[in-house]
Amino acid sequence: MGRKRWRPQHLRLFFVGAFFLAAWVVIGVKLVFVQGVQAQTLEDQALDQRLRTVTLEADRGTIFDRDGRELALTIEATTIYANPREISDPGLTAAALSGLLGRPVGELQADFEKDTSFVYVARKLLRDEADAIRELDLDGLHFIVEPKRVYPSGDLAAQVLGFVGTDNGGLEGVEQMYEDVLAGEPGQLVFERSGRGRVIPQGEYEVREAVRGQDIALTIDGELQFFAQQEAVATMEETGAKAVHVVVLDVTTFEVLAMASAPTFDPNHIGSDADLFRNRVVTDTFEPGSTQKLITVAAAIEEGIVTPETTFEVPDSIEVFDREYFDFTEHETQDMTVADIVAGSSNVGTILVWQELGDPLLYRYLQGFGLGTYSGIDFPGEVPGLVRPAEEWCESCGASTSIGYRVAVTPLQMTSVFATVGNDGVWMQPQVVDAIIEEDGESAQPNQQNQRVLSVETAEVMRTLLTGVVETGTGQLAQVPGYSVGGKTGTTEKFEPDLICPGTTVPGCYGDDVVASFIGIGPSDDPRLAIGVFVDSPRADKKRTGGVAAAPAFSRVMRFALHQLGVPPDAR
Repeated sequence: MGRKRWRPQHLRLFFVGAFFLAAWVVIGVKLVFVQGVQAQTLEDQALDQRLRTVTLEADRGTIFDRDGRELALTIEATTIYANPREISDPGLTAAALSGLLGRPVGELQADFEKDTSFVYVARKLLRDEADAIRELDLDGLHFIVEPKRVYPSGDLAAQVLGFVGTDNGGLEGVEQMYEDVLAGEPGQLVFERSGRGRVIPQGEYEVREAVRGQDIALTIDGELQFFAQQEAVATMEETGAKAVHVVVLDVTTFEVLAMASAPTFDPNHIGSDADLFRNRVVTDTFEPGSTQKLITVAAAIEEGIVTPETTFEVPDSIEVFDREYFDFTEHETQDMTVADIVAGSSNVGTILVWQELGDPLLYRYLQGFGLGTYSGIDFPGEVPGLVRPAEEWCESCGASTSIGYRVAVTPLQMTSVFATVGNDGVWMQPQVVDAIIEEDGESAQPNQQNQRVLSVETAEVMRTLLTGVVETGTGQLAQVPGYSVGGKTGTTEKFEPDLICPGTTVPGCYGDDVVASFIGIGPSDDPRLAIGVFVDSPRADKKRTGGVAAAPAFSRVMRFALHQLGVPPDAR
């Protein structure tokens, strides 16, 4: 019997069978590998593709004024997002929403045509706005609740409060300074969705609740703040000024009862003018001029160099090395006591006092009153101002410094100088936050620094001299009916760094604009308040001096504030 021979068709069947066998082996191995070795990895990857993680914003803590009025709070708002894969007609949906949202049809349609399952349509709408869109019953729109920051009193204390961004993070003011306290801790929502973006019933769903932020109580008195803002606006209109600032301090605690600037803004609708956002009472500087004469005279009295009765022969002008200084009003040489020099705001008389005092002592007292350093107020963006060390002063620099030039200060710093005199010579760190309210209702008080600058006796003498300024001197328009008050006028030319003075080619010159100010304390016998009014660049054809531009506003704010605090009128 012969051997069986392989025919071509047999070979073909063999190779075909071998190919299919190998294929099944490969498939089998792959199935074993996928279902066995890689099973958990692939399952995790598939789950990751189906899971969506959403951050749950925490409610920010509420900001109150000193009397418990809500200045900033968080409410529930509605955010609308779309799943473009669920929208059958992007153009029609966009047209239906455009008018309600104030967004162009083309912009919305482009969003709805994206190859994604999530696009924002509108963030943090109020209830009525969201309900109007919900009533349209449009496919592909989804609604989620988010916290929204609101400021119920509009622009009240706007530059103190600041504002938050779309994601509720503090961007200015107290909102920024105390972000860690107010923000709380965000939560998280994790859920499972289908390829078309729909939530899968019985799928993965996990929620970690957000933790609400802590509340903050400010030192601001809401009613006094409102009045101060009104006065700032009115003074700006009366004088044609670029801006007006008003500061009210409690002299026994250095709490800021009001801190107002005009122009201002509404933190509910912040706009785009960033210059309005900053609190210029602590972020902007100026040369204080005659209000700083208080420091020069107080230092000389404290050091025993002069008394209020010390008399100087005061000419109309005085030459100090390379510079000549003049009094505001031309006059014959006359004998003036230190009290007369303060009441009449004599530049020449103050320089004569400085010549007895000297640069090192003047510099020491400038530092003691807090000039050239951070006040430490709990507020972002504060600048220290500028007071150069005495060893760097030129031969005439002390004369200029003694009358309020060559020094850069903030309105808050200068108001604190007068509060120090009202507080029997003790400077304290100004505060705008009264307490951080803990979860258990307890409140944490911010730490406060203080230092003695003048003796009680010198502070009393200076209050008497400041009262003379109002009763018979340059500040008579600051008088408050029923109360004895004291203060000091200031009118300072503004240094323009880009202006070139005649006869020179170097930039930097004093221009035509001035800062007119009045800072005072009241009542004189038992001070409760220090108030500063600062008028930036009043028009040349309007009221220009501190005694005319700023003193009347001081009078009105002081009167309102004393009534607000229940301070009885003087017994006369």
